[in-house]
Amino acid sequence: MSVTVRVPAKVNVQLAVGPARSDGFHPLANVFLAVGLYDEVTVTPADELRITCAGPDADQVPLDRTNLAARAAEALAARYGRDPGVHIHIAKDIPVAGGMAGGSADGAGALVACDALWGTGASREELLGICAELGSDVPFSLVGAAALGIGRGEQLTPLETGGTFHWVFAMAGRGLSTPAVFREFDRLGEGTDIPDPVASQELIAALAKGDPDALAAAVSNDLQPAALSLFPELAETLATGRAAGALAALVSGSGPTTAFLVRDPESAAAVAQALVASGTCRTVRTALGPAPGATVAGAA
Repeated sequence: MSVTVRVPAKVNVQLAVGPARSDGFHPLANVFLAVGLYDEVTVTPADELRITCAGPDADQVPLDRTNLAARAAEALAARYGRDPGVHIHIAKDIPVAGGMAGGSADGAGALVACDALWGTGASREELLGICAELGSDVPFSLVGAAALGIGRGEQLTPLETGGTFHWVFAMAGRGLSTPAVFREFDRLGEGTDIPDPVASQELIAALAKGDPDALAAAVSNDLQPAALSLFPELAETLATGRAAGALAALVSGSGPTTAFLVRDPESAAAVAQALVASGTCRTVRTALGPAPGATVAGAA
C-alpha cells in the first residue's frame, strides 16, 4: 500500500518580527495564507527509511535525515514504537528555498501520510505537536487555509477568509538562508527599540471580507528590508510587479520569492507577463488562496 498527501505552499500576508529572545528565536505575529502550489508526498513501506524527489529544483532537496519529511516519519514512528521504514517520494512543485515553506510542507505531508499508512490514529493535536517540534512553519502546512501564528509562528489560530485572493509569485535566481535573513534583521535593528509583534486587525478584517484592496493596504513583512539588503536585485522585481498593476508587492517570508497580490485572473496574467519579460526573475507562477492544508489525495 502507498499513501499520497497533497500539501500547499504559503505566503505571509503579515510577518511582524519582535526582538531576539535569549534563545535566539524571535517572537512573531505571522499571518499565513495557504496558496495553490502543491507538493505531493507519497509514502510506501520499505526495508529502511529513504527519500527520493522529482520536480523543479529537486537536486536542491536534501535526501538524508535532515529532510523534514524524514524527521516527521521518524518522530511519528518513535511515538508509536514502530520501525520508520518507508520510502518517501516528494513530487516537488513548491519553490525550493523560496520562503514559501516547501520543506515544512513536505514534513507535514509525510507526517499525515505515515499516519494514514501505519494506521496510528494520531489525534490532530498530536500531529500538530509533532509539527511544532519539527519547525515553526510545519503546523500551518498541516492546517492550511489562513491562520495567525504567534510564538515562533507555531501557535496557530485559524482565520476566516471571505473570498479568493489572486497571487503571482516570482522565483529568484538564487536562494536566501532564513537564519541569514534573521541575522541581517538583527544587524539592521541594532541600537533601535524593536516593538513586540502585533497582528494587524485591519489585515485580519480584509481576509474575512475577501477584500483584495483592503488586504493590499495592510500586507507587511518586517523581514523584507533584511532580504533586500542581502539580495538587492529583488527591489527591481518588486518594482516591475507594481508597475504592471499589482495591488501589493512584497517578499514572501524570508525570501527570495516575491509575491504580488492582484485583483483577478486577467491582472495576474498581465503581471506575470511583465515579470517574465523583465528578466528580473527565474520563473513566475500564479496561484489562488486560500488552499486546504495537508490532505490525503489517494491510497493504492
